[in-house]
Amino acid sequence: MRAAPENALYLLRRAAFGRSMPLWVGVVLPWAVLASYLGVAICLTWVAWDAWRLDARVRRDWTRWLDGALPELEDSSALLTHASSPLAQLQRQRLLQRVADAVTNQQARRIVRGRVRLPFFALALSVIGALGLFGWQQRAPILTATSPVAAKAAAAPVAKVSEVVLRVAPPKYTGVAAFESVPRDLQVPEQSVVEWCLKQPQASAAVIELSDGKRLNVGSACARWSATESVFWRLRGERFKLIVTPDQAPVISVSAPRDMVQVLAADAKGANIALEVRDDYVVRNATLHLTLARGSGENIRFSDREMPLPAAADARLRRFAKQWTLAELGMEPGDELYFFVRASDNATPSHLAQSPTYTLRLPGPVEVETETSAMPMLVKPENLRSQRQIIIDTEQLLADIKAKRGISAAAVRARSEAIASDQGQLRRRYGQFLGEESSLFGGDEHEHEEDKKPMDVVADFGHAHDQADSATMFDEATKKVLRRALGAMWDAEKALRAITPQPALAPEYKALAAIKELQQADRIYLHKTAFTPPAIKEEIRMTGDVVGAKSYRREQGGADEVVAAEVRTLMAALATDAALPALWNRTAQDLIRARIGDDSRRLDAQRAVQDVADGCIDCRQVLRAWLRGALADAPVLLQATPVTETPFTQAWRKGNKP
Repeated sequence: MRAAPENALYLLRRAAFGRSMPLWVGVVLPWAVLASYLGVAICLTWVAWDAWRLDARVRRDWTRWLDGALPELEDSSALLTHASSPLAQLQRQRLLQRVADAVTNQQARRIVRGRVRLPFFALALSVIGALGLFGWQQRAPILTATSPVAAKAAAAPVAKVSEVVLRVAPPKYTGVAAFESVPRDLQVPEQSVVEWCLKQPQASAAVIELSDGKRLNVGSACARWSATESVFWRLRGERFKLIVTPDQAPVISVSAPRDMVQVLAADAKGANIALEVRDDYVVRNATLHLTLARGSGENIRFSDREMPLPAAADARLRRFAKQWTLAELGMEPGDELYFFVRASDNATPSHLAQSPTYTLRLPGPVEVETETSAMPMLVKPENLRSQRQIIIDTEQLLADIKAKRGISAAAVRARSEAIASDQGQLRRRYGQFLGEESSLFGGDEHEHEEDKKPMDVVADFGHAHDQADSATMFDEATKKVLRRALGAMWDAEKALRAITPQPALAPEYKALAAIKELQQADRIYLHKTAFTPPAIKEEIRMTGDVVGAKSYRREQGGADEVVAAEVRTLMAALATDAALPALWNRTAQDLIRARIGDDSRRLDAQRAVQDVADGCIDCRQVLRAWLRGALADAPVLLQATPVTETPFTQAWRKGNKP
């Protein structure tokens, strides 16, 4: 239960807010009726400020209000908030009982009614502003309807827009039911049949203008159009969009394994495969293709099998997740399993989708031979040390330095430089597979000057390749691993030549890992592809008739005409107020359809074509800008207007000079 002073303050604050609340609601209500979010936000901001100001005033002056309204308090209400002396404390105790009896809800409302004045000017400003906005909204449609293009279309003898109904019949495979709609923006599936019909067939005929230039007559029979691309149609000056949603191919996502190539653990018991196939309508078929590769070198055998994915309750989605055992997959140590998913939908014709090929690799037993390469050209000479031997020598050098404190600096330098020399030879050996020049097999690098043969400039400085890195037979993935190995060998060699063998160990191990990766990649699986020649007509076989046959020999290509002559003529005419060339509408439509692929941009360009056809002079520059933007590969600017110089114009210009 509140104390007497707090209760009196509470009653006064509640009475003050209750008195101002109707005014606040009246300020906000007109803007809420007009659905003006900005006006409502401004009014609410003012209401919050006025409420804060009123609350501060009540808290500051409530004791003076009580003294003026209640004589029994003896002008001592200030003691209710602060009483410092004993006498003041005694007086405060006497006032508490009086306040509890005197200040009631009715008394608080009477006090507030005499002390708080309502700001009615805010209500008046709010109502006037709302009425002004309402009048402007009522006048805007009238201004729009009186535009030149709309007025011309309104005067045309066609049916009203409200007298036309749209009937849309989507393809049966989509499962979407046919529907009717009043003229408005619609989104329909691809290959839907759209019909414009009059509600009253006996009414006057109407003409539907499509953005691609076609005109459809609507009379006793409905006008029909097949939805192949997004367009807008116009009737009596009003345009409505028909956005065509193309049927998408199934989307395949593989969640396990996460990597394209996953190396299983040596003691793995199985592998997890999880995937998902989605389509916008129906997934008709989805199959998992598995290919097992076994063997090495030239003795590699492939076995294929195909497994359909089970259908689900939702026809648009198929999920598959299974923890396979190695026995179910038929995998043994050293085998590789390739799998991909192929799916098709129920479209006509159907869309086919295929996922990338994923690889599951089960490592085989570790071979004793450490430098056996998968590629025959990587065979090294007998005197070339392996990367593992370089690591062993480096570790031995570090162990000797640590164990034998008395080893001389000259011995450490000699051994470190010898290991660096071995590392450099091995680096040059692998570097030649990226096109780097190597003197490893070309004789002694320190050949004396008197032993040299006459210089052959082409042999010494020429290069048979355009680019060294691109002139090898390896794919990009193999080159990437080779570059990683060479970079690590460079780092190891630099550390060894700086007589710091300890930092050389890490790049040496990195180079060894890259070399082992190259050695283990001895099996490459590619799907078989073949060229399917066109069918030969049986009736012309063995007849010697060559009519219609084309030569395989390529003809010499001439200079392509980037901008057609009719397009240049149209661009020049659009820059002036002169008459447009014949068939300019078809030229503009063909250029827009061929060069602008985005639906929204293409519809805006076709809108400009219609406006120019309606006689809008200012719209010519808009259409010219769209056509110029579509000619992104034009070699010259088309803004220039040709001017003919005659002797008369030259004399006229000279005569006008001061």
